[in-house]
Amino acid sequence: MFHSDFVIEQDALFVTDAHYNVKKDQTAFLDFLHALNEGKIAASQLVLLGDIFDMLFGGVPHTAVINKELIGLLTSIAEKMEVFYFEGNHDFRLKKFFGSKLHIFPIKRQPALFHCNNKRLCLAHGDFDAPFGYKVYTALIRNPFILFFLNIYDSLSNHSVLRFVERHMSKKEECKKLEWFESFIQKRFEKGCACDYFVEGHFHQNKVLELLDCCYINLGAFACNQRYFVVKFKEDQIVFEERYFTKG
Repeated sequence: MFHSDFVIEQDALFVTDAHYNVKKDQTAFLDFLHALNEGKIAASQLVLLGDIFDMLFGGVPHTAVINKELIGLLTSIAEKMEVFYFEGNHDFRLKKFFGSKLHIFPIKRQPALFHCNNKRLCLAHGDFDAPFGYKVYTALIRNPFILFFLNIYDSLSNHSVLRFVERHMSKKEECKKLEWFESFIQKRFEKGCACDYFVEGHFHQNKVLELLDCCYINLGAFACNQRYFVVKFKEDQIVFEERYFTKG
């Protein structure tokens, strides 16, 4: 658990798993950010819980080229409000692209403990405690030396590595219901969760579970139906109001 001094304010916007990808015509999140940047959507802060990009890897410059417009827009928004970005399994080593303009939380700093309405709020993308094999995989793909050589090979092979990754990801069902999810979460937190609210993305399930010592919230993916969430305080409770973005 990473302890921070950050505070989540009322009217903060939460977005997770937008999987922005121009080739797949998954670009609604760009319109959402334009609306936010132009003040058409009001917000006190912006919290991004990972996999905002379908592919953005620090150490692989071409992934920044194909996402240039969205990177620039996020940088612009960060000049107007606090932006917290929790790296996911599709977007990592992001300081290469954003520097210190955004508050970046790599996987080693997840979950992170925030303060919100006098409550302890834990935030993460959702893959921080995956099985051993997955942890080895995530460590390898984030390793700067491995990324360096992969980038060289990818550049010399007309981006064959990125095309392979794209083909693999195109097979995933982003809005699939996971029948095992509730029992998995119950077991995952059977020893407690060290906070009052635990909020993450990654699983795309859009579920709230009342556990023994905390409220667990898995936010729905923006990629599924352009939903985002607004933080509201109702007496001493925190509510994540679900909203849907429509262009126009």
